[in-house]
Formats: sequence, structure tokens, C-alpha cells
Amino acid sequence: MTNPIFGPVPSRRLGRSLGVDLVPFKTCTYDCIYCQLGRTTCKTMEKKEWVPLDHVLEQLSEKLSSKPDYITLSGSGEPTLYSRVGELIDGIKAMTRVPVAVLTNGSLLWQEDVRRQLSNADLIIPSLDAGDEAMFRLVNRPHEEISFVQMLDGLIALRSEFRGEYWLEVFVIGAYTATPGELAKLAKCVERIGPDRVQLNTVTRPPAEKYAVGVSSERLQEISSLFHPCAEIIADFRGVHQQEEFIAGREEIVQLLRRRPCSVDDIADGLGMHRNEVVKYIEELHAEKLLEESLIAEKLYYKVSKPAYR
Repeated sequence: MTNPIFGPVPSRRLGRSLGVDLVPFKTCTYDCIYCQLGRTTCKTMEKKEWVPLDHVLEQLSEKLSSKPDYITLSGSGEPTLYSRVGELIDGIKAMTRVPVAVLTNGSLLWQEDVRRQLSNADLIIPSLDAGDEAMFRLVNRPHEEISFVQMLDGLIALRSEFRGEYWLEVFVIGAYTATPGELAKLAKCVERIGPDRVQLNTVTRPPAEKYAVGVSSERLQEISSLFHPCAEIIADFRGVHQQEEFIAGREEIVQLLRRRPCSVDDIADGLGMHRNEVVKYIEELHAEKLLEESLIAEKLYYKVSKPAYR
């Protein structure tokens, strides 16, 4: 049985994040055009115990010695599709004081049972990528039974009920949501939600669709003041990358890519790492212009940029 636990990995927001992957790869309620994991292969609203709860807790207990800053329910799809997520959070709380974070696209928060299951988390970070139904359909490509109004109502309802920290991620895409009109709609939605923090993000990794492009850091700075509270820009998390364990993982990937071009899946299989863990390292190396990428048969391959990496 696949180990659902990965990391700790360096996180821009959460420090040393011990990830818990609760659903099969690309099982999601959305098929976002910007997703760095590629197209959704199973778009669904069906909740299941995709991984046995006892197995998740057992594997997690073996990784607590790694002393993470957060245990993060995220992974390769939408974690609220895990039918026993509330029991999982309670089980984690029973074994450790490490805070539990949930990274969710927010698509199912209009369902009361989903909000109830997340109620004992310490931090919830849902996302908001559009300010109306039309843009919601264009950017998120949601399951046909999820409407923009439902999704927004869920984000608002969670804020009124949840007693933990609530950070809202707003994802900005050039030529889609980075225009003044669309940003104004997003800002109004954020005001209605009232999160503790607003965090701006944009495309930094190869997206599911080539036409989903990011905006510059300078433009993000301009956009940040449109939100209340003023949005913080999610920058690369560098400090934790300097710790020995992360340098070792990074170097293993570099050595493999020096030998031959590899996809994310090739690296994960070759080094026995979780796919999401590999993506974190690839993101950092790519941002530093230490990697070159090429698209072969609809699949991205990476290799070391020889002039850049010594």
C-alpha cells in the first residue's frame, strides 16, 4: 500500500510541512487551468475513504520524529473528498501537538458536514481564483454540480463558524483575473469572506494549460493593496531550504538530472520520493534557473542547465 505521508518538505507558508496525501493523484472537484500537477483525471464530488484511516495514522506516527512545523492535509487532489477527514484530524490531535493545516480549493465548504469535519483543524487555507460564475468556469473548470455562488457561500460560512486561523489564497492569472475589473470582483468577494490573511499567488510552475500565465512580482505588489486585509505575496521560502536534510534531497535530484532528463514521475520513482515532494524541489531549482525543461509527447522533462549549475 502506498505511503500517504510525504516530507517534511519546505513550504513557503508553513515551514517544515509534513504532507498527508488523502486521495489518488489528480482526484479533484476542479480541473484548474493553472494546476502544476496537470489535468484532473478524476473530476468527482464523491467522498470515499480512499486510503484506510488506520494506515494513514500509522504511517504518520512514524514520521513525527522529523519534528514538522505543521501536519498538512493536501497532496495530489482535493483533501475534503476524503470521507473520514474529521476523524483523521481528531486522530492526529490525539497523538501530537503539531498543528494541523488543511489546504483546500474550498469547493465543498458549502456542505455543512465538510465544514464540521474541518472544525478541529488549526489552520485552513482555502483558495479563491475568480470573482463570478463565468470566470469560475474558465479558470477552475469545476464539477458541473458546483456553482460559484455555492462555493462563495461556503467560504463565507466557514469564516463565521471556524475558530482557527483562516488564510485565503487568491490566485492571479495574467489575461484572466489580473485585469482591473476582475480584481475588483475578487476584492469584493474577499471583503465578504473576511479572512485573517489574504495571500496572493500566481503561476510559477509549468501549468496544466500553456495559456495560464503568471504576473510579475511588481504587478503582484500593485494588486496587493486592493484587498482588505492588504494581501501578502507568497514568496519562495528560502530559510528552511538551507537545512541539511533538504540540501541532501535537492542534490540527489540534481545528480539524477545530470545523468539524464527526467519527468517529475521519473524522479519520484527513481529516488523513492513522493511526487509532491519532488515538485517542491523542482520549483526551487526552476526559479533559480538551474533547470531547463522540454515538452515531449505532452510530458515535461527536466535537465540541469549546465552553464548555471556547478
